[in-house]
Amino acid sequence: MDAGTDRLPTLRNLLEPVALVRHFLDHPPIDFETVALASGTPAFVAPFDLLTTADDALRRRVTAWPWHEWWSRWLRPRTCFIGTTVSEYALLPAHLDAQALVAQWLVEPAARQPFLIVKDIPHESPLLDQASNALAREVSAACERAGFVLLEGQALAWVPIDFESADDYLARLSPGRRKDIRRKLRARANLTIEEIPTGSDFFKDSDVRDEFYARYLEVYAQSEIHFDQLSRAFLDAVLRDATSNGLVFVYRHQGRMIGWNLCFVVNDMLVDKYVGFSYPAAREHNLYFVSWMHNLDVARERELCGYVAGWTDPEIKAYLGARFTFTRHAVRPRSRMLRMVLRRMAGRFESDRAWSDAQSSPAIAPREASVEHARRP
Repeated sequence: MDAGTDRLPTLRNLLEPVALVRHFLDHPPIDFETVALASGTPAFVAPFDLLTTADDALRRRVTAWPWHEWWSRWLRPRTCFIGTTVSEYALLPAHLDAQALVAQWLVEPAARQPFLIVKDIPHESPLLDQASNALAREVSAACERAGFVLLEGQALAWVPIDFESADDYLARLSPGRRKDIRRKLRARANLTIEEIPTGSDFFKDSDVRDEFYARYLEVYAQSEIHFDQLSRAFLDAVLRDATSNGLVFVYRHQGRMIGWNLCFVVNDMLVDKYVGFSYPAAREHNLYFVSWMHNLDVARERELCGYVAGWTDPEIKAYLGARFTFTRHAVRPRSRMLRMVLRRMAGRFESDRAWSDAQSSPAIAPREASVEHARRP
């Protein structure tokens, strides 16, 4: 379906450049189909593994049932998602009230799938303004009134840039973590780090883009969750877009690229989006740790107020000192019986929240600070 990228309305909750959303709609992930909704809300239809966010115990129990390989396809129904996989939050049109918006979603032809999911609704996000958080609250309430089941979503990692140096940042961590991270950061001495803006002549070479996509596929292949595989056309479009204020950090060892990291500077924040690694070299040179600290250095040197580090790997991001803010997913199975079952089992599909509640580390304790108050003097 034509997703109508030229008719995007003013969208709330957008932490990314709007160009990234347009590229998603024009070049969706593999097996995804973007759809044009009357409200202008970005949306897509895709097969969805219902066990994606299930806790480990439930996943093990289900996969151990007899003939799982045969009937498991029924656990991957076609689903209409309100949202995108390139934005941290559900993107809500600013010109519609919540009740009218949800009512429009329910009558959309694309919503007649077995499941309708409004993904990543912000929940009192410190990264958004009051009006955006208010609309998100209203949309969550309107969804609940319309029969959606609200589930706790993933943990979005972020760091306020309220420190004066890398040493100042590390001083906030425990002695054991400081020692371990500093030891891992010694690998930087054997690396060269190059900063290349998107749209640079460097990305005109298709062989270069081939290599970048190959490194991305290495990361995708070793990921535990395989949901949205970016298309080559999407990455090409993003790397060649000079309008998005994107920065690509290229990590080389002895002249060979062993990793890259694409970030965007938007609304006074550095937003981390995509990586590509060459294994095992990336692990041998601790690129996860090195790139984390490099991004914090870039954000601090540019006098930005925050670093947004994405959804995955909350445990290691907590170890590195990140804070977290959660979202909600509003899920509406077409079957009323499935809605009843989902309400009873909702807690089994909230793995990131369960992880957070189980932690006692100050790194993930609730905080009053928001990105608006994290500016350096």
